[in-house]
Amino acid sequence: MRHSARLLASAAALLLAGSTGFAADIIGEPAVNYCRTVGTSDLVLTDNMVELKDHVVKLMDESVAVANSPEWINSSRPAFVWASEAKVACGMAYGYLKTNYKDEDTLNKCECFHDRMVEYMH
Repeated sequence: MRHSARLLASAAALLLAGSTGFAADIIGEPAVNYCRTVGTSDLVLTDNMVELKDHVVKLMDESVAVANSPEWINSSRPAFVWASEAKVACGMAYGYLKTNYKDEDTLNKCECFHDRMVEYMH
């Protein structure tokens, strides 16, 4: 019994020591960056609000179409997952844009998730 308790304590100590700084990550690796370009998206850099709204709506409509398509719902590729994420992010970005507010986080996510969706479709 004493040997089992020491083994358990040693294993717990190793797990805690090995995961310092990466509490939510598996195997102690840094979080994966899902977008190829880190930083500001092209959407955020667009100054023309009418053009920006139109582009966000276009990305949202494309994402909704993929998320509702049986071809992608039943596919083994993750295009459906990214389409679902993109439609939510683009919808939120559009909601902010309707009040003439450019929310950089949702615009970045909208573009990123849409790009990932398209990547998995081809």
